[in-house]
Amino acid sequence: MHTTTETVLARNGPCEFVMPHAVKPTDKDLVERARAGDASAFEQIIRRYEGQVAATVIGMMGRCPEVEDAGQETFIRLHTYLHKYRGDAALGTYIVRIAINQSLKALKRRKRRRQRFVRYDPEAERLSEPVVKGEEALDGRERERLVHRALQEISASQRAVVTLRMLEGYSTRETAAMLNIPEGTVMSRLSRGLAQLEKLLGPLLSDYS
Repeated sequence: MHTTTETVLARNGPCEFVMPHAVKPTDKDLVERARAGDASAFEQIIRRYEGQVAATVIGMMGRCPEVEDAGQETFIRLHTYLHKYRGDAALGTYIVRIAINQSLKALKRRKRRRQRFVRYDPEAERLSEPVVKGEEALDGRERERLVHRALQEISASQRAVVTLRMLEGYSTRETAAMLNIPEGTVMSRLSRGLAQLEKLLGPLLSDYS
């Protein structure tokens, strides 16, 4: 007996068409859709890069109340100026640049508030050198706190390089692209920044190099 499609459907009932695994959209696809007004596409961009932005902002500012605001402002700025993104750099690189800039702005605001409302006390601002006795070791959270605190003591330009190269693990080339500076500048700022951190942190620095 000849079996037709109609016979199969009649015998087995309706069946669902199984779609092949969806292809993950590229950054370019998401950007184009977001520019066209697709809110879900921009939400996917946020989900894809929110971890990267958080790591960058925390590295620049330490764990503080302003971190969340800086992260949110990064994506607000991205959405506002997405039409200016031409794809010359990878989307992740472009977003990290924005995150660095927003962190620097937040740090400047923090500095202005301190100067306005708090009498400057050099002794209060000075980072006390951590003490490690014998085999006693600081836990991971405490080491992280000390490193981020020390990062606030070096220049913003050095902090950006140290954060990207040492804490987030980007290469010299990637760091240079994100900060829009020559690779040689990355290496010199990294060297100076690590030298400053070594003075501040002493033996703890080896845990992060």
